Amino acid sequence: MLVRYLAYALVAIWFIHTLWPEPAHAQDASAPISQCQAIAEAMPKATFASFAAPEVAAVAAAADGDVTITYLGHSTFLIETPGGISIATDYNGWFRPATPPTVVTMNKAHSSHYTLTPDPAIRYVLHGWGEDDEPADYDLVVGDTYIRNVTTDIRSGFEGMEPDGNSIFIFEVAGLCIGHLGHLHHELDDSHYRQIGRLDVLMVPVDGGLTMGAESMSRVTSRLRAALILPMHRRGPPIGDFLAMFGHDYDKSFATGPSISVSLRTLPSKPLIHVLQGV
Repeated sequence: MLVRYLAYALVAIWFIHTLWPEPAHAQDASAPISQCQAIAEAMPKATFASFAAPEVAAVAAAADGDVTITYLGHSTFLIETPGGISIATDYNGWFRPATPPTVVTMNKAHSSHYTLTPDPAIRYVLHGWGEDDEPADYDLVVGDTYIRNVTTDIRSGFEGMEPDGNSIFIFEVAGLCIGHLGHLHHELDDSHYRQIGRLDVLMVPVDGGLTMGAESMSRVTSRLRAALILPMHRRGPPIGDFLAMFGHDYDKSFATGPSISVSLRTLPSKPLIHVLQGV
């Protein structure tokens, strides 16, 4: 355990002091380097959870701050960062926060995951699909948040699978690695997992078949090894069908509200599937 924390601390300190760019509204000159990928590559078999150990107190302090995540509906979460950046995932214009978010991400498997007429007050609109046969590719720093994506294929009517039609968006903020699977239609391969790297918080669809069946989605969830798992996109089957895929190695809880605040210090020490109100 101590070795794991020390290795994490060394990689994180190296990242913080040498790689992470100065905060800016947007950065396009050179792609930043992902701390989530760097730490995952340094410690490929580790399961990252709470960081209460004194050996990493300095690292936690350097990345201190709470991130608030609120479930708005369907696959839309509002992520609010310590630096005042707000991000709405799979934004369709139906589930809106009180004020326009700074950034919205979208996917196109169904119209409930995107809109072509977003509020013009939204500064960054990130489509999870590419243009001109090129996959979407984001390496963007907005305030205190680094945003990147890993593309996956989607089902496309009678044409089979459409390459790179969906994006798993990853938000790196306050030392946390937060991933949103979007409308994932197939299990991931090793190349996907390498690109994603470590995740602390995972937003996962639990519809039981519109994306993938519960067994397939549970395998992806288990492989990603996030400390905090937030179900979304529940259509049809009860949430219990998804929870039943996970044994005693996971805690399960039902929130009394739609929001949760999380930081490196407060990540659960045992993987937790936390069902926010409204799912």
